[in-house]
Amino acid sequence: MFRKFAIAAALTCVAGAASAQDCAAIAVEDAFDLDPAAIDALYECLEEKMAAGYAKEGDPIGSEFRSWAVTATAPGVAGVHGNRLLMTFANDIAAEQYLKFEEEGVEMPIGSVLAKESISLSIKKQKARPGPLFIMTKVGVDAAPEADGWLYSGLQPNGKVMKVKQSFCHDCHAAWEDQDALAYPLEELRVSQ
Repeated sequence: MFRKFAIAAALTCVAGAASAQDCAAIAVEDAFDLDPAAIDALYECLEEKMAAGYAKEGDPIGSEFRSWAVTATAPGVAGVHGNRLLMTFANDIAAEQYLKFEEEGVEMPIGSVLAKESISLSIKKQKARPGPLFIMTKVGVDAAPEADGWLYSGLQPNGKVMKVKQSFCHDCHAAWEDQDALAYPLEELRVSQ
């Protein structure tokens, strides 16, 4: 599913890491300078840790989102959620509409859920680590009028529920009004249907 590179390429990006904990080393001064092989190696290094962490407290989304439709061929640094690599998954209700990546007239059905796992990149510490799982749930305008029908939530890397101020998330997502407040993976990483 994700691009796979030779073991040698993965080892180059982790600079001779000796253990699984060292596999998340990064050697760039800007997150946008990570090349595809380094991104793939970081994701491969941290994906099991992220999945186990998000599921740790038994949250149904944190436990199940990995079985949903993946929306990109690899995580990408978009800048929207800070210095993070992002990978979005769409539940069955959301997948058909979301995977069209339309830019106008988008209306997601109620019950749509998107889960965006993140890898936090610390350029200063030259290290990557699991970040929050950001979640958007379409509940309808009657249930969430201040956020155009969306409920924003999240899980910490240890599976604990994050406190999320709805307006903080929606104030940014409102920029994609014609896309029903949805941002998409980077164009070059989007899965094709």
